[in-house]
Amino acid sequence: MWPYYPELLTTPVPRYTSYPTAAEFHDSVGEEQQRAGLQEVTAEEPLSLYIHIPYCREICWYCGCNTGAANRAQRLGNYLQRLSQEIDLVAEGLEGRGRVTRIAFGGGSPNTIAPEQFDELVGRLRSAFSVTSNAILSVEIDPRGFDAGFAAALARAGVSRASLGVQTFDPRVQAAIGRIQPPETIEHAVGLLRSSGVTSLNFDLMYGLPLQNEAALHGSLALSQQLGADRLAVFGYAHVPHLIPRQRRIDATALPGAPDRFQQAGQAHEWLTGQGWIPVGFDHFAGEHDPLAAAAREKRVRRNFQGFTDDPCDTLIGLGASAISRFAACLVQNERNSGRYGMKVGMAQLAGVRGIATPPREVMRSHFIEHLLCHGRAHLHYLPDRMRVRKVLQPFKERGLISWDHWELRLGPEALPYARSIAAALDPWRVASSVRFSSAV
Repeated sequence: MWPYYPELLTTPVPRYTSYPTAAEFHDSVGEEQQRAGLQEVTAEEPLSLYIHIPYCREICWYCGCNTGAANRAQRLGNYLQRLSQEIDLVAEGLEGRGRVTRIAFGGGSPNTIAPEQFDELVGRLRSAFSVTSNAILSVEIDPRGFDAGFAAALARAGVSRASLGVQTFDPRVQAAIGRIQPPETIEHAVGLLRSSGVTSLNFDLMYGLPLQNEAALHGSLALSQQLGADRLAVFGYAHVPHLIPRQRRIDATALPGAPDRFQQAGQAHEWLTGQGWIPVGFDHFAGEHDPLAAAAREKRVRRNFQGFTDDPCDTLIGLGASAISRFAACLVQNERNSGRYGMKVGMAQLAGVRGIATPPREVMRSHFIEHLLCHGRAHLHYLPDRMRVRKVLQPFKERGLISWDHWELRLGPEALPYARSIAAALDPWRVASSVRFSSAV
């Protein structure tokens, strides 16, 4: 089991799905930079698309995603109409450049929309962009309400990867987070997804939930394996009700303390690796034959807004309310509020309203952080503030968690739960923005 050094985990740090993180975005970057980013895409450049559906049939209390209740069909229809308009606007900006090799549908819950609406959305994407014949399509699924009709739509679209929101199989914990879904619901969804052609199936699981103990976590891990998941993402729950009002419904007194959270994270890693799962980064695991495991073995894992991935694209275009695009020179986020997003797109404007420029020095730093989190090492010879970084990381070195080979920073075998805290030493923004993030484990 990992050694526990609580003093190294006291400062909240980002998850680093991007660098700079969204906490550093500002409104001086927006539509103008978004348009310039589209114009800079080259003719044959591989592109990744992310499509955000910010609606769910039921709102879970723990969730920090940008999502709202899908309680009116007209509301969903209006949003999809504006999303279709945004697709056209972005396609106009590309003018035929770029080749889409990945399309990911997330949320919220993409299966909140009707199957025929999903058909239309996929058709619009394929007609608007140059989508390669072997493009990989993936989708996030809420197993509650997932049915044969939507599974058939996934099959028609050629979706081969899916992620199920499971979180926990323990009924007491489910009740404590407002997400009731019996194992039979998950099993039914798995069967439908497999029959629709999904070959890589991820389960999202969580530790650190209210009333959760090691036995409950082990049961969820074991049942996930029994049900045939190909990938597992095991996230630590971050309780920040001052930022996410819906979390106020969770009893904070029922949450595991910091030592128990750390123990649960270590338990998950130890049990899964003992069962033959391949660890990917600090919270993903892949079955031996899954493409993500191959990417880990071949040092091809990347870090983007979906987490650890085998997506090689440098340019990612986000579509929908709150979606973030990553271009060569900037990160740009769309308007978060669905109503204001619709108004902006309805006036034939791109939806970007905030972001940050990424000059070459920031791109370089981004690569260092990504390499450290994905592969456990980063060569910092060209980092301007490398002496500062070395000094900040001295406590980690003294405990044997890191080592230096000249200017190559290497994570030790017991450094995984501290990886984000170590990466934060490379981030000059972290002091000003640390209060906005969860703890490392």
